[in-house]
Amino acid sequence: MPTYICQGRFTREAVRGMMSTPEDRTGPVSKLMEGVGGRLLSYYITFGDYDWLLVCEAPSEQAVTAAVLAATAGGGVAEIKTTVAMTGPEAMQAFRTARDLASSFKSAGQPG
Repeated sequence: MPTYICQGRFTREAVRGMMSTPEDRTGPVSKLMEGVGGRLLSYYITFGDYDWLLVCEAPSEQAVTAAVLAATAGGGVAEIKTTVAMTGPEAMQAFRTARDLASSFKSAGQPG
């Protein structure tokens, strides 16, 4: 299953709510990923540009997008960024495939 890294920010209202009633969001996020056939691998609260980071597996980009949209619709999450992550062996295969394709691909503006 593909691996995804998602980062985002909590809304001001969400931060106020969590200060009032602290909670570990790992369980709800895990259930969200299971709802799209995926699996939460790790969840972190982060400092800097983003408030949280999660690493998950999901069956497709559509599945992880659905989970992200559902989280956003709840109103507590904003500015989500999702990145596809590859293992070393997966990246090696991508580079091999690119090497094989590059020799037969004509870039725009090149003579035939």
